[in-house]
Amino acid sequence: MTDVTNSLLRHTNLLDPEQLKKYRIWDSYFTPSHSHPGADGRSRLIAEIERTLPTIELAHIEKLCYFAHVGVGTTADKDLEVLLRSNPGVVLGPLQKWPDLLLGMIQLNPNDVPASLDAINRWLADGPMLGVYFPGGGPGSLACSHPNFDKLIPRIHELNGVIMQHTWYVTGGKPGPGISTPAELATLAARYPEQKFLCAHAGGEWEKGIRAIQASPNVLIETSGFDATAGFIEMAERDLGPKRVIFGSHLPSRSLGTELSKVIAAKIPERSKRLMLGENYRQLVSRTTH
Repeated sequence: MTDVTNSLLRHTNLLDPEQLKKYRIWDSYFTPSHSHPGADGRSRLIAEIERTLPTIELAHIEKLCYFAHVGVGTTADKDLEVLLRSNPGVVLGPLQKWPDLLLGMIQLNPNDVPASLDAINRWLADGPMLGVYFPGGGPGSLACSHPNFDKLIPRIHELNGVIMQHTWYVTGGKPGPGISTPAELATLAARYPEQKFLCAHAGGEWEKGIRAIQASPNVLIETSGFDATAGFIEMAERDLGPKRVIFGSHLPSRSLGTELSKVIAAKIPERSKRLMLGENYRQLVSRTTH
């Protein structure tokens, strides 16, 4: 995958290196070792980041935000969960190794409200994490329509945290209780109009996802996670406005050339592309300064 991406970046005028620098790309959805960071809490994660660095450098990405496990039951590995809770230095390892490149948010488990509140206080109030990620799969997932979210959102908001909610529409209905849809996120966001939410993947079925959150000004869509299709970004700019779209790469499990091309090849003004590829996210996370 990386070789294909690098070849695309090198040999197409679409992704000109000088233009990429001008975009000042900040990636809101970086997923190295997304489901498990390694038995020691970081080795697999760090190896995945190192493997991806040539592509990151080639694309001139300035910042990437990944989603750290912090020991609240977001994996099924009990030993790992104990390690992460008892040794914060393990969690901090990647941020300390790449302080000028990486941003972090914590993965929360809304099935366990007390542990999640403790994690919010530990990692957002005391730093250095910028917000939280609610997953769409695994033992930490729970649909954001569940009342447990109302026990967590107020504290996140008090700390100016950004919320990234995984969303996905599944044909034929939900196969499990952990999946959230953009429509459910819109309902949750309506109860907290001052809190900013990111709708990960625009729900996959992006036309339906954009319509679901269109009337929710505090919900922005994230662009990664589904194959590039014509009209996505154009519809998002038209129906949401360019300030409600935020770029995500889903590296290293998705092709960066594909994900960047969603925005760069769209028939929208260059100003809108700059907003989507970096400016919107910079403004959003700047709110988290304590």
